[in-house]
Amino acid sequence: MRLPRTAHTDRPWRIHEIAGDFTVEDVWALPTPGGPDDLEWLVRQFSEGIRGGVKGEGLVSRVLFAVRWKLGALFGWDKPATGIGTRLPSLRDRLPADLREGPQGPDLGSSPFTSLYQRDDEWAAEMGNKTVHGVLHIGWVPDGAGGYRGQMAVLAKPNGPLGTLYMAAIKPFRYIGVYPALIRSIGREWQANAATRSAR
Repeated sequence: MRLPRTAHTDRPWRIHEIAGDFTVEDVWALPTPGGPDDLEWLVRQFSEGIRGGVKGEGLVSRVLFAVRWKLGALFGWDKPATGIGTRLPSLRDRLPADLREGPQGPDLGSSPFTSLYQRDDEWAAEMGNKTVHGVLHIGWVPDGAGGYRGQMAVLAKPNGPLGTLYMAAIKPFRYIGVYPALIRSIGREWQANAATRSAR
């Protein structure tokens, strides 16, 4: 379920201190019911998916991702010289001391993402290229029925006019194909791993 931006902005997340100049593009409730300490399982699931290549379940999502990577290769959007630590400074440079010295989060391998920090109720990772500097934020929130669930927010800071045009162009595709498939995939995997979580 897509949520209003206030579902992210009204919560006391630490990411607000770090990415205040980023726009909250999307906020989604995740079908990941659990207990108060289960964020670590969701972060593990996300990190394994990111390291393996983020893919949707359906044909539409697969085609959209394939087109995006082809365009990136054609126009040089994803070259290392356009990313974090080269063209873009990392948000890790903005972290307050307690977050910088605390758990960074999982190693995301050769994916475009790098973990920023991990706490009991939130995890953030960043990525950057020629079009945008983005943040993936995963929070763990009460579900209103005595349990907890995940909440995903995507924050972005376009890199100039190209980035602004790019974000506007992909917006309908995110809602039509990418996010619905991704959310279904997250929910299915969460349910499939229920026995592992309960046996901890």
